[in-house]
Amino acid sequence: MNGLKLHDLRCFDAVASEGSFQAAALALNRSHPSVFAAVARLEQLLRLTLLDRSGYRVGLTEAGREFHARAQLTLRELDHLRTYAGQLASGEETVLRVVVGDLCPRPQILPMLSGFFAERTGTRLHLEYEAVGGPLERLMEGEADLIFHRADPSDPHLERIHLCAVPLVPVVAPGFLPFAPGREIAPEQMRPFTQCVIRDTARRPSPESYFPSTVRISARCRII
Repeated sequence: MNGLKLHDLRCFDAVASEGSFQAAALALNRSHPSVFAAVARLEQLLRLTLLDRSGYRVGLTEAGREFHARAQLTLRELDHLRTYAGQLASGEETVLRVVVGDLCPRPQILPMLSGFFAERTGTRLHLEYEAVGGPLERLMEGEADLIFHRADPSDPHLERIHLCAVPLVPVVAPGFLPFAPGREIAPEQMRPFTQCVIRDTARRPSPESYFPSTVRISARCRII
């Protein structure tokens, strides 16, 4: 729409929201004549009567109500665009890609993420779940910015923050013959048997195979 000015649109929105030209002028820190002229200019450009000026208070015409609803959406999008540009200029993340690993204690981690993003409303969370070697693969291939998963403290490519330790408890199906019901089972007793715990979601599964009694969960990001 050639000739449409953002200033005129904001003046019209202020008049529609505040109910008078004077109140709109105060809200925008503008003069009454400048707001009046802006709305008149907008109506002339659109060839629509947006405001009913016949009463004590200014009201919207039917066309004005419909146009105002769409105008508010446009103004909100412009405000979001301005915020987004500010984030880009300051280096703040606009999207944070987070992967939660299979052994991650979700009741502890999810409230932590919720609190973080509640304070950073301009950053969008992209949250996914991966198992076994999947989280690290996503991180190393640049498909995630942060993962919550077990970490190798000796890996120089990763920045690691220790969060907690998660105990692993070996279990067997009821009635499995080599073990008596109700007896405690040690990891060493299970090593001779084929164990199926969870499917590896990595596209190229790691040959790593182990059964520790405790897994240490870390928040990790890749050092570039």
